[in-house]
Amino acid sequence: MAYHKVNADQRAQGHSPYLDNDELQATALELEWDMEKELEEPGFDHFRLDSAVQHHLGNSQSPDLDLEPIQASSSPKGRFQRLQEDPDYISHYTRQAPKSNRCSFFRILKVFCTALILFIFGIVIGYYARKKCPSPPASQEPNNPHIYHEILKEIKAENIQQIYRDLLQYTREDDVDVAMKILVQWHSQGLEDVRLVNYSVLLDLPDSSSNTVTLKSSGECFYPSGQQCSRDPKTLHSQDLLYSYAAYSAKGTLEAELVDVQYGTMEDLLRIQAITNVTKKIALLKLGQSPLLYKLSLLEDAGFGGVLLYADPCDLPKTTDLADKAFMVSLNSGGDPSTPGYASIDGSYRQNRLNLTTLLVQPISAMLARKLVSLPEDSVQKDRCTPLQLPPTGKKIISLNIQSVTTYKTISNVIGYLKGAVFPDRYIIIGSHHSSLNPYGGQGWASSTAVITALIQALTLKAKRGWRPDRTIVFCSWGGTAFGNIGSYEWAEDLKRVLQRNVVAYVSLHDPVRGNSTLHPVASPSLQQLAAESQSLNCVEKTRCPGSNVSSVQIQGDSDYFINHLGVPATQFSYEDIKTSENSSFLSEALFPVHATKTEELDPSFSLHETIAKLTGQVTLKIANEPVLPFNALDIALEVQNSLKGDEVGVPQLLAVASRLRDTAELFQSDEMRPANDPKERAPVRVRMLNDVLQSLEKSFLVHQAPPGLYRNILYRLDERTSQFSVLLEALEHCKLHQSNETIQAALSEVLNSINSAQVYFKAGLDVFETTLAGKK
Repeated sequence: MAYHKVNADQRAQGHSPYLDNDELQATALELEWDMEKELEEPGFDHFRLDSAVQHHLGNSQSPDLDLEPIQASSSPKGRFQRLQEDPDYISHYTRQAPKSNRCSFFRILKVFCTALILFIFGIVIGYYARKKCPSPPASQEPNNPHIYHEILKEIKAENIQQIYRDLLQYTREDDVDVAMKILVQWHSQGLEDVRLVNYSVLLDLPDSSSNTVTLKSSGECFYPSGQQCSRDPKTLHSQDLLYSYAAYSAKGTLEAELVDVQYGTMEDLLRIQAITNVTKKIALLKLGQSPLLYKLSLLEDAGFGGVLLYADPCDLPKTTDLADKAFMVSLNSGGDPSTPGYASIDGSYRQNRLNLTTLLVQPISAMLARKLVSLPEDSVQKDRCTPLQLPPTGKKIISLNIQSVTTYKTISNVIGYLKGAVFPDRYIIIGSHHSSLNPYGGQGWASSTAVITALIQALTLKAKRGWRPDRTIVFCSWGGTAFGNIGSYEWAEDLKRVLQRNVVAYVSLHDPVRGNSTLHPVASPSLQQLAAESQSLNCVEKTRCPGSNVSSVQIQGDSDYFINHLGVPATQFSYEDIKTSENSSFLSEALFPVHATKTEELDPSFSLHETIAKLTGQVTLKIANEPVLPFNALDIALEVQNSLKGDEVGVPQLLAVASRLRDTAELFQSDEMRPANDPKERAPVRVRMLNDVLQSLEKSFLVHQAPPGLYRNILYRLDERTSQFSVLLEALEHCKLHQSNETIQAALSEVLNSINSAQVYFKAGLDVFETTLAGKK
């Protein structure tokens, strides 16, 4: 066949690369003639496709074949030219092509139809799946005031009042039982992750009979309230009398002369020591002006053996009637006394610390104090108040009998988590406390717990609709607060390493309504601006909180560990009565028995509670959701400089390092914080680095050791009357007593190193940002 001839000639051609051009042309013409002849033969159609395939394979197997001379241009009458010139030839040669095209068309149409059907089917499935399973809500702008308003508007005074009244039914129950009921209530509000954390701690409880004070001159015996001693069983076992004591005081009986030391200041002690020997005598001491533990430490160092403690009626708010009420205080600086500095977990070593002082300390009522100083009952007049004072002539010998029972008890903390969606490892802690004592928890704990529960209710209501805070909010109800913030200390010591890294801020709800006269906002320097902005937005009754100054002063409650051991920025809003004198500071250290109706008398409509809840919620939402933490670095530097103004020990080194701190803080504020607050310039990695710096701003200001009752965090002043660093003020007072400047030099060194550490920290933060920026460039 000609087909075989063509292939044979091709093989011959493939193996004869040296043929000249004329021979190649002749061979090509012969091949074309033979192929045409074959194409004209009937029955060749079925064979043509195989020929083409084999022809292609033959070429692929002959890589050395040189076909360059066999081109259409070199063969005018060749096959390719004839294909172009003879249309009949083309149609005759390619008559099978339409069949192949039809197959390809139907194949493409089949694939297209299948894809179209699958696409439509997918749309139908997606539509019904979306209809049955609601998609998560679109992410909202974190600092959207509209979202905050939606959450806070759910906090209503009537809800808080109802929660408060429900909580009052638990006042006679054990601490663990109260905690369990709070847990159930929080869980029912929609808070999914709620835990009960128990610790076995050493508590100092009252004895079965009340402590007594006896006047040796007349033989009269008095209970701490001023009532005369009685054998009436109802009186003997009165809870008000039993809980009129100082927890962790020394125990026993002491008979000695009574010495009036007024407020127990350094000047008072110097005056007393100049006229008498105070060894083993009993001091008559007023609450207020400075922390109780600090004053007791001075009395103990001076050699006193006992203390009768009372609140002068001239220092108490005029709206209160506490003249015939004794009170409870705790001499515990914080945490379980048997495990100082570490958590009271199973297996922990328990130290034998039954008494935390050598002094026999007994709180008494102002009525009993008046009897001891021999003043008439009407010493408080309408136009003015006469402070109580022991007459300079005549000695008062008294016998003081103090008994208490030290035992291990279980206290419980309730911890609830609302997990953050963006930064779940960053915590904003809101702390309240629940009752650990029968009558002496007062109703402050119920107010505190009612406010935090109402806040949980509002937040979880929004969370059920798909909203989540950016950072985790931790809700805490602490146990053992009255005995020295034991619950919060133990939990924080237990989780210390985690909290050091993760806690961003602490918001306190310790006794939110102690009066109804003025709003008293307290915040660490870095949060003062945020607290001021929040109170201007959320006052329910505008006349109650216009322009309240935000101060950084020492406060009572469970924020203590977070401020003084973790260096966490903190804030607190509370309503108080107007202070009647400059000595009214630290009266809140006394825990008076408060009847159930007292809180509702202070705030009948519970509008003050609503205000506190909304202020707390506003601050919490801002800290939890702002991309850049709303902390002000420059305010810290300004607070440091203000604390050194007018300082009696204006050391040049202190002023110089404070100036450098301000310069660095200003640079940090302008170069890093302002650009980061612009969404267009906000890079996630850079914002996280910036927040890590802001979160640890106050840790540099923790001194290693502070006198009892004084904050280790030097950014907090003693009260509104003082502007200097409290550790420096105390060192100056100590210098007067001991005639030595060693203490003041040590205090100066502590403050200097703290300020310098903060300046270095700011500078290191700036250097890191500059290095990162240079690396990106």
